[in-house]
Amino acid sequence: MLPTIWFIAIAVLWLGYLLLEGFDLGVGMHMLVTARSDGERRVMLNTIGPVWDGNEVWLLVAGAGTFAAFPFWYASLFSTLYVPLVLVLLGLIARAVAIEYRGKVQHDAWRRAWDLAIGIGSAVVAFGIGAALALTTTGLPIDANGDRVGGPFVWLNGWAVLGGLAVVGFCLVHAAAFLALKTDGAVRAKAARWVVVGAPIALLPIVAWVLAVQVRTGGAVSWALVGVAVVAVVLAWLSARGGREGRAFAGMTVFLAAGAGSIFAAVYPVVLPSTLDPAFDLTVANASSGSYTLTVMTVVTAFGLPLVLAYQAWSYWVFRKRLDVRHIPGVTEHREPASR
Repeated sequence: MLPTIWFIAIAVLWLGYLLLEGFDLGVGMHMLVTARSDGERRVMLNTIGPVWDGNEVWLLVAGAGTFAAFPFWYASLFSTLYVPLVLVLLGLIARAVAIEYRGKVQHDAWRRAWDLAIGIGSAVVAFGIGAALALTTTGLPIDANGDRVGGPFVWLNGWAVLGGLAVVGFCLVHAAAFLALKTDGAVRAKAARWVVVGAPIALLPIVAWVLAVQVRTGGAVSWALVGVAVVAVVLAWLSARGGREGRAFAGMTVFLAAGAGSIFAAVYPVVLPSTLDPAFDLTVANASSGSYTLTVMTVVTAFGLPLVLAYQAWSYWVFRKRLDVRHIPGVTEHREPASR
């Protein structure tokens, strides 16, 4: 029972990361894709300024939760995907440094360089996370001991590319819906238009990923969740087209929740399939920690998680108002004090 509960918990943690960090990463990419002026880029950056570092905590907790609850899953996954996860780490570092350093020097070349770091770093992180999650659901070449069979790039296949493009595309659409809800003026208009025009194309990879997993291992529950996801994304698109940004963002949230839920439901009880032999698959039973460890984790989580959720909800409520270029203070030139 506890291994199953923690499998659901890990799925929820990844869902929380994709929902919250998803629009963070998408905003970073939109700074290169959609914004056409420094003012627009500053507006975009300020929408995620109070929350981006807190959203990244979901990734840390998802990784730590996997390590504690399913150590064999963690060991096989992270060792096999060492190269893409290192690239994800470098992307996170570049993005964090760029966000902090962008405004330190008032020079166009300086800002452009850090804007590239934010945009490219965000894309690398989204692609790497998507590739890792796709391979978690479709399989990796691991043997009976959970060790990788093959070279360091054996993970690089069509599933990895599809998963990477799926998360990149979702982040772009999710961020556009977020910017349409959180900004005003030119940024809002561009973001709203991007949801309507870009969503049908950008969401194709994630739809293909979900359907591929369902065809391989789907059941009644997972297919029902696919139906919910389809209804949600259609309503989100119609809401965006009608200028109802709140409903559009909520629809995208339900779309991801149902879509991701359908994938985890389809692969259960397998946590990491082996492409060499189904007998080598890691499952919630043979990859989990002992009952004592899972019990302690459950008690700690029951007390700690509500506090974390309450704090994040409060922070989003505090910074809920829309932003526009007129809310961004102008650049103040530095002047040397007059000599006496």
